[in-house]
This record gives sequence, C-alpha cells and structure tokens, in this order.
Amino acid sequence: MELQQLGKALWAAQSRHRGAIDKELASKGTTFPQWFALSEIARHPGSSAHWLAVKTFQSDQSFGSLANRLEAQGLISRSSGKGRKVAHHLTAEGEVMLATGNEIRDRMLDTSFGSLDAAEQRALRELLDRVGAEGEVIR
Repeated sequence: MELQQLGKALWAAQSRHRGAIDKELASKGTTFPQWFALSEIARHPGSSAHWLAVKTFQSDQSFGSLANRLEAQGLISRSSGKGRKVAHHLTAEGEVMLATGNEIRDRMLDTSFGSLDAAEQRALRELLDRVGAEGEVIR
C-alpha cells in the first residue's frame, strides 16, 4: 500500500506541474508537447523525426503530426538530410517560443522545488534517476 501512495504522489506532482505549464503555454499559443519538441530540436539541431519522437516520448506518427503543426506555425523548418532523413531546425520564431516556454518552465520549477535546499534537490534527483533507471517501463 505504501508504494501505491508513493506512486500516486509522484503522478499527482507531475500532473500539477504539467497542468500549470500547459495552462501558461496555452496563453502564449503553444502546448507542452510543442514546447518540449522545440527544446529537443534546439538541443539537437538537424535530428531526424524518429530520433526526436523517441526523445519526446512519442510515436513516429505522432511526432510527424506535431512537426507538421510546428512547421505550419513557422516554428521549425525541415530539410533533406542524409538518405531519407528529414532534418529539423528551429526558426527565429521557434527560438522565441522556446525561450517563452523556458521562462514558464523555470518559474514552475522554482515554485515547485524552490523550498528544497540544494542537498534535498540533489537527493530527489538521484532517487528519481535511480527509479527511472530500474528495469523496463510497463507499456
């Protein structure tokens, strides 16, 4: 029973964080999945759709639809890469939207974790990293 409560607390915290970010991002004209995709494209410009799908926890098809929306909004550009690869890059508008989303994320993280001191933040990160590395996730 204790593990169920721990799991519920973790899911509740994630849901609150995601909901808070989603609400603010919506007021700026984007969504959490779009901002998250922009952040991965910025970290790894020229990456393929498949690689970005994996990094953003989406199927190839879902990421393709998301990339189409981002391109239609002028936030990313896509070009031919090696072989059949399509390379993804941020546009200037995409960089602005990413920066806006990053500010929202940083405020949320400060609100959520600012009351923890550095040692507590480090301990929580280490525990979550350890739990995240344990075995395969059930799908």
